[in-house]
Amino acid sequence: MKKNVEICVYGAEVLCASCVNLPSSKETCEWLQAAISRKYPEQPFTVTYIDIHEPQEDERRKSYAEKVLNDEYFYPLVVIEDTVVGEGNPRLKAVYSELEKYGYLPGAM
Repeated sequence: MKKNVEICVYGAEVLCASCVNLPSSKETCEWLQAAISRKYPEQPFTVTYIDIHEPQEDERRKSYAEKVLNDEYFYPLVVIEDTVVGEGNPRLKAVYSELEKYGYLPGAM
């Protein structure tokens, strides 16, 4: 069985100024969940939404949230197992490429 890879989407309720015509962070989270489920059916993964304005107990999550708040990254920020794969308007190709490094196979069961 493959490792259950965690995909973290960091964002906020309010859209960033440069993201006015883009989906919200939560919509991006839902979109990733649906797209990955279709591309890699029956393969375990978790998509977690992390609000950058909420206190974080996990140091890694806290660090990424602070970097977004300090404008080091745009949100939504997509991180797979501590690798940044997209920010602002993430691309599925980059997400898929990173997942395949963990052994995910398109359409595999």
